[in-house]
Amino acid sequence: LVAAVAFLCFAASRAPGACTALALMEAAITVLFFLLYLLRLDQKLSWLFWPLADVFNSVMAALFLLVVCLFAVIVKTNNGTLAGGV
Repeated sequence: LVAAVAFLCFAASRAPGACTALALMEAAITVLFFLLYLLRLDQKLSWLFWPLADVFNSVMAALFLLVVCLFAVIVKTNNGTLAGGV
């Protein structure tokens, strides 16, 4: 949800492409993990330890979004970019 809100703020403010693309990518990956668990595909693909993959994705998303949001807050080209960073 946070990545989706950040994407909407970055897209509305016409922020640099990297900010918008990263927020969209993280929101899409999170939705894909949600669908994976919702459709119970994790049980069919038992060769991968899905909780660990989910935790790894969450940590990487938090780090990437932290860097992008800090960059957006420091640069603060307009109010939309500042809102997306916050």
